Amino acid sequence: MYQYILAIHIIFVVCWMAGLFYIVRLFVYHTEAQSRPEPDRKILSEQFVIMERRLWNVIAIPSMILTVAAGITMICLVPGWLKQPWLHIKLCFVVGLLVYHSICQSKIKQMRYGLFTWSSTHLRIWNEVATIFLFAIVFLAVIKDGISWIYGTVGIIIFSMILMSAVKIYKYYRMKK
Repeated sequence: MYQYILAIHIIFVVCWMAGLFYIVRLFVYHTEAQSRPEPDRKILSEQFVIMERRLWNVIAIPSMILTVAAGITMICLVPGWLKQPWLHIKLCFVVGLLVYHSICQSKIKQMRYGLFTWSSTHLRIWNEVATIFLFAIVFLAVIKDGISWIYGTVGIIIFSMILMSAVKIYKYYRMKK
């Protein structure tokens, strides 16, 4: 039974992460559409609102719920996992990802009402935060105690710096064109 729940958990983690990655890309495009002249701005904004709502309600929220439900089910099936330090750290990252999800949901509502408080560059950086959460969660789930926490922490910091640098370099080359 555990293996089936694990498979469901992994499938919906993939779906949830796809939803999180794509929603922020839609935020970037939606924000950039605000610099377009009318009627393009209005047409694009209305389309992005529809796309964001559908992605969120049909993919992201159900996948998040099923991911969490499968995770809780696995812990109920194997309660001994709760004694493992790696799981405590992983669950902290999962809580961080749930907060990230919540912030994305508030961004959807803001943009629906025409409030664009973050620049497209800020949103591109925000998109990489989900990548950092995914990286940390997967490494903790797969490697567990086989990795030194010092190496793991240094690795996450270096990975984060590389991702943020890539966003800045992309912005530089995009602005050059």
